[in-house]
Amino acid sequence: MRGFSVTIGSVIAIVVIGVLVLIGLPTYNVYSKQMQGKAAYEQAVQDRRIRVLEAQAALDSAQLTAQAEVARARGTNEANRIMAESLGGPDNYLRWSYIHMLEETAGKPGREVIYIPTEASMPILEASRSRPAQ
Repeated sequence: MRGFSVTIGSVIAIVVIGVLVLIGLPTYNVYSKQMQGKAAYEQAVQDRRIRVLEAQAALDSAQLTAQAEVARARGTNEANRIMAESLGGPDNYLRWSYIHMLEETAGKPGREVIYIPTEASMPILEASRSRPAQ
């Protein structure tokens, strides 16, 4: 009789475990899918936040670069104005700038300069001469 009660107890235990598995497994699957959905949603929200922050950083960078360019242009403008005034006007500044450019590029390979005086006492620059065909 004792062997029979152990067998009935085992069968009841197996049936109870089977019922729990049959009820619990679908519930767990639903819970698991719900958690995966929440994780995917949070990942999408985080990715969006990152893209927004990167776009904001790019905008800030562009604005600061523009401000730097404006400041540089103002500085160059002021320097050119001071230089032109100290040389006696814009014409003399352009003449000085031309001479300065000639000094910087003198002696570089492929650079040939021919000076031809004119009535305005400004030389004419012939930057490229016809080279013989090779």
